[in-house]
Amino acid sequence: MRPGGTGGPGGQPPGAPRNTCSKKKCADADRVARAARVRAGFAMQGRACARLGSPFMARLMALCAERLAPGGAVADAVLFWPGDAGIAADNPMLRLAGGLHRLVLAGADADLARVYPPHEVPDGALWSAVERALARHQGALLEALGRAPQTNEVRRAAALIPALGMVAAATGRPLALWELGCAAGLNLRADLFRLEASGRAWGPADAPPLLRPGWQGPAPAPCPLEVMERRGVDLAPFDPALPEDRLRLLSYLWPDQPERRALTEAALARAAEAPADVARGDAVEWLRAELPRRREGIATVVFHTVAWQYLPEAAREKGEALIEAAGARATRDAPLARIGMEADGRRTAGLTLTLWPGGATVALARVDFHGRSVTWTGPVALPRL
Repeated sequence: MRPGGTGGPGGQPPGAPRNTCSKKKCADADRVARAARVRAGFAMQGRACARLGSPFMARLMALCAERLAPGGAVADAVLFWPGDAGIAADNPMLRLAGGLHRLVLAGADADLARVYPPHEVPDGALWSAVERALARHQGALLEALGRAPQTNEVRRAAALIPALGMVAAATGRPLALWELGCAAGLNLRADLFRLEASGRAWGPADAPPLLRPGWQGPAPAPCPLEVMERRGVDLAPFDPALPEDRLRLLSYLWPDQPERRALTEAALARAAEAPADVARGDAVEWLRAELPRRREGIATVVFHTVAWQYLPEAAREKGEALIEAAGARATRDAPLARIGMEADGRRTAGLTLTLWPGGATVALARVDFHGRSVTWTGPVALPRL
C-alpha cells in the first residue's frame, strides 16, 4: 500500500474504475492535429498545382482543405491519415484526387464527369458532386488511397534526351538505359521521342510524343542514340500493356491538362513497340544485384527523375555507395553514367550528370518538375573518353 493512500491508482480504492477521460482527450487532440495537417497539405498541394499549371486541381485541393468533413469512410481515412501526410511523403491529397479522376475516366460516375474539365461549374456544384462520389464509391476510393501516386511524367524526357546524347557522344558506345523508380518505364523509350527546342531537333522526325519545352540557354548538339537495353525498377510498377494499369496511370494526370494525357498516351503506344524489362522491387537492392553485371562495349546509364529524393536517407547513402563503387570499376569499354533530375530546395529540379571513368559530376540545367521548361546552365558536351 502507498503511504497515505488506499492502494488504488490515483488514491482510488482497489477495483474502482480508472478515469479514462484524459485518454479520450488525447485521442481527440491527435485526430484534430492529424486533420489540421492534412488540411494544410491540401492547401499546399493546391498552391503547387497552381504553379504547375492546373487551376482545376488548385480549386479541388482548396475545396478539400476547406470543406472535407469527417464522418464518412473516405473522408475519415484522408483526414486522420495514420502516416506522414506531407506532399513529399504519403500525400493522401493526390491519392484522393487520382481516385476521383479514375472514376471520371472509367465512366463510373456521370455526375462527377459533368463537373470535371472541360466543363466549368461553380465551386458549390463541384463540391456537391465530389461529396456524392465520396459516399457512392467508398470501396474504389479507399483502394485508391492505398496506392502512392505515380505519373511517369513524359515531359521530363526533354531534359534526359540531350543528357543521353552527351553520354553517347563522350563514350562512342551504344547505351543501356536503367531507370530507378520508373513507374511504367515510359522514359526508358526516351530515344524514340521527338524533342524540338532551341532551334534543334532530337529523335525520329515523325515520332510521337513530340516534346516542345520552353528552353533558355544553349543546347547540346543532337547525337544519334543506339539503345541496347531498357531496364528499370519500381516498388509498384505499371504494365503499359494492361488496360487497368494504363487507366490508373492516366488518372494521376491532372484533369485540365489534356496535353499531358496526349503525351502519355503517345508514350504508351511507343512502349508497345519497344519492350523494356521492368522489375518490381527495391531500387537499392536492384542496383546491388545488377551493377556487377554491366556489359562490355556498352555505356550503362543509371537515371532517375524526381524519384531518388523519396528514398529514405539511409537507402540513398547505400545507393550512392553502390554507384560510386561501380563507377570506380568502370572502363572506357564499359563506362557508367548517372543522370539525376531531382529536387534540391529550389523551385525547379536540378539536372546533373556523372560519367565514369573519371567520376566528375556536372550540373547541366534547371528543369520544371513536369518538364515544361528547361534552362540549360552547364556544359553542352563532355570530354571524349
